[in-house]
Amino acid sequence: MKLNKKNIRNFSIIAHIDHGKSTLSDRLIQLAGIIPDRDMKEQILDSMDIERERGITIKSQTVTLPYRAKDGELYSLNLIDTPGHVDFSYEVSRALASCEGALILVDASQGVEAQTLANLYIAMEHNLEIIPVINKIDLPSAEIDRVKSQIEEDLGLDTEDILLVSAKTGIGVDQIFEAVVKKIPAPVVDQDVNFKALVFDSHYDPFRGIIVHFRIFEGGIKRGDRIQFMSNDAQYKVEEVGLFQIVRQPQDELVAGQVGYFIAGIKNISDVKIGDTVTMPDRRCDKPKGGFREPTPVVFSSMYPVAADDYPELTEALEKLKLNDAALIYEKDSSAALGFGYRCGFLGLLHLEVVQERLEREYDVSLILTSPSVQYEITYTDGTVKIIDNPVQYPDPSEILKVREPVIDASIIVPDKYMGNVMQLCHEFRGVSKNYQYLTSNRMEMKFELPLAEVVYEFYDRLKSVTQGYGSFDYVVAGYQETNLVKLDFLINGERVDALSQLIHRDKAETRARVACKKLREEIPRQQFKIPIQGAIGGKIISRETISAFRKDVTAKCYGGDISRKRKLLEKQKKGKKRMKMVGSVEIPQSAFLSVLKNE
Repeated sequence: MKLNKKNIRNFSIIAHIDHGKSTLSDRLIQLAGIIPDRDMKEQILDSMDIERERGITIKSQTVTLPYRAKDGELYSLNLIDTPGHVDFSYEVSRALASCEGALILVDASQGVEAQTLANLYIAMEHNLEIIPVINKIDLPSAEIDRVKSQIEEDLGLDTEDILLVSAKTGIGVDQIFEAVVKKIPAPVVDQDVNFKALVFDSHYDPFRGIIVHFRIFEGGIKRGDRIQFMSNDAQYKVEEVGLFQIVRQPQDELVAGQVGYFIAGIKNISDVKIGDTVTMPDRRCDKPKGGFREPTPVVFSSMYPVAADDYPELTEALEKLKLNDAALIYEKDSSAALGFGYRCGFLGLLHLEVVQERLEREYDVSLILTSPSVQYEITYTDGTVKIIDNPVQYPDPSEILKVREPVIDASIIVPDKYMGNVMQLCHEFRGVSKNYQYLTSNRMEMKFELPLAEVVYEFYDRLKSVTQGYGSFDYVVAGYQETNLVKLDFLINGERVDALSQLIHRDKAETRARVACKKLREEIPRQQFKIPIQGAIGGKIISRETISAFRKDVTAKCYGGDISRKRKLLEKQKKGKKRMKMVGSVEIPQSAFLSVLKNE
């Protein structure tokens, strides 16, 4: 049966993290009946273990839901799921560019939070039709009237259109289908002569190669067609097209307005770029689809395999992961202590943790990560300007005229009783307060300018602690400002370990060095000789811990007798230890590298 283009709806669900997006997606899928009840499970669109464990969505997923409306017509609803964490706002923008409308989901007890606002602005940039939905209305702590007024005041949306649902119990979820059909417009198709489609995601299948997720804007596509990527002119022959209905459902043809996938035997990972436009050589469109930007990494860290022999496995794992995660960037790197590895760029700290866990679980590669850093702009005394993100590249202080670090404009929404705690925390992290405003009688938005390097170190976790979980945080990178930066090195048994080096503000260097030395002392195993652990800025030692030696009781065999015999044995032992120390190098376990990353 050929689908009428007027009966296609493409929509997304956007919300702050943990407001019930994945649960609502589950209910919609269940009501559409595309999957038997016995196969239904929670968070069905979250395919990765790490997503299920943490209760977050990391990877956008798509599903096509058939729905027979009250007017008797059969509609095809394409739900493009989006992540909720601040690190993944690029993924959200990609998904929204493929939609005509969005459900904005707000928790009935938590209310409007920072990420809700940020995602709403992205949706408005793409001119999407917005349907406000209040979720979790079954909770005893639900304050529906308060949240309604927040949606009207903070988001500027009409309260008459608000849908009240409980995704967990299923109350009111059936209204969402009717609202999507009535309020979200059908896709506008300019012309059907040429072919134009947008790649918004992709994933790797070991048997079929790369499976490209795309939205068609003009024309149609079927098996046997020849397609072309506009960014690099690579051409392939289509082997299969279809829709996502949890599992892949092959179709004879997909037409303008539909969202689906195609398989074309693509083995070269670099050919598929997220945000690229797909066309056909014989039906080429005039210009690529605009509005997509390259993701900009803000946090950098080097990854090394624990065993040097695993370097080829790490290379292959990163290539495959890059395909599922367009925002990850990496380049080759090497370290005197750890051998060959990769310098990687991430969207934020959560993104770094997710990539590390996925590499270790999905590709079975054991990793050592260096301390995360950001990009610094260094002006040399001869006037040249250079951007560095690696402590190894930091030049001699005598060559530096000035250093500038990236700053962010942070927006923090909290109940006003936590205002003092948040101000204290932000000032501790070298923040400057810019503006405060009350959103409602007891909720306020606080704006700060914070150095990005400070936010990298557990700022988000601390914010959640001081606001008892009620603080929500969103940021945009705002530019660079001058800073007093130093390179903090760590010497273990007198040898500098480059993988532990950090670039840090001078005022915080001593505290960080002391904490790191203490942790290294706990993690590095004892030897037969003393091991000094030192933190240093240039030639100046600013902190020290010592791992005491194992001492074998060489005098145990002396029963009584002259003290000089005991002394002779101890002197002999001392000489042996000295010789051992000269040739002994210290083995540093992986946990020691990881312990330095965790700031107290």
